[in-house]
Amino acid sequence: MTQKLILALETSCDETSAAVVAGGRTILANIISSQVPTHQKFGGVVPEIASRKHIENVIPVVDQALAEAGTILADIEAIGVTCGPGLVGALLVGVATAKALAFALNKPLIGVNHLEGHIFANFLAHRDLEPPFVALVVSGGHTSLVYLKDYNDLVLLGQTRDDAAGEAFDKIARVMNFPYPGGPHIDNAAKQGNPAAIPFPRAFAVQEGENKFAFSFSGLKSAVLNYLNNAAQRGEPVSIPDVAASFQAAVVDVLVMKTLAAAQHTGVEQLVLAGGVAANSSLKATLASQAGEQGLKLFYPPPVLCTDNAAMIACRAYYQHLAGDYADLNLNAIPSLKFGRIGCGQQ
Repeated sequence: MTQKLILALETSCDETSAAVVAGGRTILANIISSQVPTHQKFGGVVPEIASRKHIENVIPVVDQALAEAGTILADIEAIGVTCGPGLVGALLVGVATAKALAFALNKPLIGVNHLEGHIFANFLAHRDLEPPFVALVVSGGHTSLVYLKDYNDLVLLGQTRDDAAGEAFDKIARVMNFPYPGGPHIDNAAKQGNPAAIPFPRAFAVQEGENKFAFSFSGLKSAVLNYLNNAAQRGEPVSIPDVAASFQAAVVDVLVMKTLAAAQHTGVEQLVLAGGVAANSSLKATLASQAGEQGLKLFYPPPVLCTDNAAMIACRAYYQHLAGDYADLNLNAIPSLKFGRIGCGQQ
């Protein structure tokens, strides 16, 4: 039997991406047009510029994805699209394009939660992975712990109360004069530094009760900024590798501790790492080591599937398609879409 083909679009931030995925787990094409060079001079993403670039790039990436997959629009089973969370103008470009395609082709339209897509990237990288598991989603805008009981049964255990881990990485990197995006530069600098050199605080937040899986990184960010500012005012030299290593260790310690606690709380034997910060070498190594000590198996995607891409959206859309979770043509962008809400079209 021919596997169902899903065409998906991802335009939540500064990557314009289109992908064709067969049977939920086989990537036939995953085209990503990055805007990093455009936004680099500004030190971060400029929403209006991102939206305009998406308008220019969205149809070409769809055409390229179909060509690379060796298929045509008539063979597509359903259209998936990220409808939130993200930058509203950027999201609207993808949503409008997907709606037009679904209407013209008379195909089902599926609104996908961007954060759920990050988790589902692991199904593309690990064909034997099945629920249940606990997922740590760490990106520039989000830090969340999710219990995935089944493909369409996701429970949010906890999330950041303020800055996301990736956001803290980027802000600290900017102050340290690293180019955007700053996370990989901190990761590289940290490899030359001493993670115990500076006792930056670990914000473990609440240890018990319903908020025990919450995160907070604003205090850590402030501590690093104060350290750098105080050193500059006193004219004292600063070891950038030591600052990077100590800051990164403070983030990783909290992420790992909370994730292992979530695994114990839910009784799962598998952990999944997802999101842009999942590419961080220290986070992967530390979580893998400590998870192994507790008899837990850790999964994480390759770097190309850690950052924003449409293949992960197609994978998530496939399982929503099997469940009949469709949106109608009133589908809209929801920039603050909550986690665990299946189908942006369900109002």
